[in-house]
Amino acid sequence: MRVVPKVIVSAVATAGIFAAGACGAPAVSDRNAPESGPAEVRVGLLLAGPTHDGGFMEAGYNGAKRAEQQLGAQITVVDRVAPRQPELEAAMRDLARGGVDLVVAQGGQNNAAAKVVAAEFPQTTFVVTQSDVTGPNLASYEVLQEQSAWLAGAAAGLLTKSGVVGHMSGIRPVPGLKGRAAFVDGVAHTNPAARVLTNFSGDQDDIPLARRIATAELDAGADYIFTMLNAGRPGVAEAIRATGKGRQFGNVRDFTADDPAVFAGSAVADSGEAVFRAIGDFAHGRLHGGENVRIGLESPEAVRLTLAPDVPDHVRAELDRLGRQIVDGEVEVKTTYTGPEFPNP
Repeated sequence: MRVVPKVIVSAVATAGIFAAGACGAPAVSDRNAPESGPAEVRVGLLLAGPTHDGGFMEAGYNGAKRAEQQLGAQITVVDRVAPRQPELEAAMRDLARGGVDLVVAQGGQNNAAAKVVAAEFPQTTFVVTQSDVTGPNLASYEVLQEQSAWLAGAAAGLLTKSGVVGHMSGIRPVPGLKGRAAFVDGVAHTNPAARVLTNFSGDQDDIPLARRIATAELDAGADYIFTMLNAGRPGVAEAIRATGKGRQFGNVRDFTADDPAVFAGSAVADSGEAVFRAIGDFAHGRLHGGENVRIGLESPEAVRLTLAPDVPDHVRAELDRLGRQIVDGEVEVKTTYTGPEFPNP
């Protein structure tokens, strides 16, 4: 069964929930937020990376800590797990044997392992974020990062002066592939003549590698680069500063609040919201195996595009219009890409 949250579009939508400024997230309805939960809920969180990677894993960790603070959940965290099936399975088994009620695995790289281990522990509930994997005691909670990635692409298409923009990522889980495809589609929507240089380096966390790839893309003409990296992301900023070329679009959280001179925007897709909602739904008996809960632009606390203060007003207005069209189903976000890729230098 596929569960889609109700679309909530209030007067806030016309004020720019899809292309927010760098001053922070807009005020939004909290009608989707779970109420306080029972303190006895025991949750095991699995992270295929460090808790503080400045990106995807940290977002999931923050969502779990929020559930600990607001819902009284007891959180056990296992991090820095290698993103390979044997290691992921072993970590999930350890959490299940440790007596947790709910195992939350952050990221679609856990899909195959979760299918195997959930079948071994039928009395334990399992959730994979950024996934569509399901089973009798297995559900998925997915923040639709492809929607904000599409808006980042649309923004890059509107802003580019060179007619060349870049994309950088590391490993290839399904959400990352969808995000890349959506970014390329967004660029094509607003600037069909623009060229996109897209790269998957094989490593989310390698700063020197990210710097080399970013430098190569900048030298190839890219004046905006969309980065779907974790701990390796600072390497792109280093390349931008060293070459004096280009700007960056971040993802996961609002990087324009950190450095608006480097970041023209950020495709916010807070997977921590998926972790928080999964724990809250479990605490109140609303989480059931077989479900795939999807959270998109209709929930701007989780998914939105933020922009640096110097982005022109006409670009903001166009991005707001396009964001509303995505929510209303008037714009289809493509999630597959079959074009060329930019090689590692």
